[in-house]
Amino acid sequence: MILFLIAFSLQSQTKLPAFFGDNMVLQQKENVSIWGTDIPNSEVIISTSWGQNKKVTTNSKGDWKTVIKTKKASFTPETISIKGTTSITLKNVLIGEVWFCSGQSNMEMALSGLRKSKVLNAKKYLDISNNKNIRLFNTPRTASVLPSNTVNAVWQESNESSAKKFSAIGYIFAMELYQKLNIPIGIIEASWGGTRIESWIPKKELLKYKNIRFFDKLPKEENKQKKPSFLYNGMIHPFQNYMVKGILWYQGESNRTQPKSYKNFMEELITSWRKQWKDESLPFYFVQIAPYDYTTYKRGTAIRSNLIREAQLQVAQEVKNTGVVITTDVGDCNDIHPSKKEIVAKRLSYWALANQYKKEVSFKSAELISFKIDENKVNLTFQFHNNDYFIDTENVKGFAVAGADKVFYPANVVFHKNGKQITIFNKSVKKPIAVRYGFEACFESNLKTNSGLPISVFRTDQWEQ
Repeated sequence: MILFLIAFSLQSQTKLPAFFGDNMVLQQKENVSIWGTDIPNSEVIISTSWGQNKKVTTNSKGDWKTVIKTKKASFTPETISIKGTTSITLKNVLIGEVWFCSGQSNMEMALSGLRKSKVLNAKKYLDISNNKNIRLFNTPRTASVLPSNTVNAVWQESNESSAKKFSAIGYIFAMELYQKLNIPIGIIEASWGGTRIESWIPKKELLKYKNIRFFDKLPKEENKQKKPSFLYNGMIHPFQNYMVKGILWYQGESNRTQPKSYKNFMEELITSWRKQWKDESLPFYFVQIAPYDYTTYKRGTAIRSNLIREAQLQVAQEVKNTGVVITTDVGDCNDIHPSKKEIVAKRLSYWALANQYKKEVSFKSAELISFKIDENKVNLTFQFHNNDYFIDTENVKGFAVAGADKVFYPANVVFHKNGKQITIFNKSVKKPIAVRYGFEACFESNLKTNSGLPISVFRTDQWEQ
């Protein structure tokens, strides 16, 4: 009887997913969802210190869900009380801006670094990391066969201990928003190094792809995180529609050998995550994989990695409310985990500051919009944003031209006075028909713009590699 009563007591307790807890941040001025479990057909009362109250009844399975209207961002700590068969009080809650970051190792790489790879200027951020108005939620690595409903983590106030273990890109992004907006910032991280994009996509979205092998149980081998949908189930699905302002994504290196399918997978990921958060226009900003000499891994993957970058650029051009951070100037040919995370994070913040917070910042890299062949020369025209333009630079690297023989030669570059166009040529190519930029084993750009934003690798041909 005692054991029965203990078991019943445990089952009847009011429970919440882990991300509803002390120190959390809720998205300001929104109807935010909150949910949990209790015994079936029982009453649950939610009360907030800012005057929003709700009463709900659990369903036959014991689930309940409601929405709460949040106020304008404030540094005042709030409380939320949930009273069901037992009572829970969430303390030190802030109302502000919440962002979600995910991906593989370059997103997961903490301020403390990753093995031999270090984060440039990490100490600068750790020295100012004691900030109770920035809150961090670091989702542990979790692979799951079926969609999970919670994770094993807690919200933490930013300090040296919590910040050094958190995604460097996610943390610096949060700090940038905090400094520019002067409101509380919550940042949720869910990333796992060395993972393919298929691992982060729901199974139902992948069923249309015939060559994907699904698993009905969790493998024992170390590569369980690479199985389709397992990381979505364990690390993304639990958040369901915990309201966030937008998504940050940095992944692609693990898919570098199969670029043809990557564009479709990325579109599936964006669409499915937006469905989960019930927001078809949810901002989704991502990072183009950085320069690295992939020839040390496998012959041929160097050029295919540029096709991944091409796919990422195309997604940003074709899918609404997305944006890509170009990294042709912040890679490291000898380190797949480049140190300049600060620049990447700031460029992600520029997208958010410009589009979500209406700040006057340069955020979008110039893109090629047309090319015209004039005898042995090619005139390239670019679309710039916020009055940006090229800075006349000597010995510009990366441009190449080819004729009908499909052999590319390094091109000389001449800048036009308007700063929007360039002319390229090589004396060995009498009749050029195609142009490429940055299609090298490891390309590091030295092309300058007034904004400091580099342009993406690109090609005008569709020749097989």
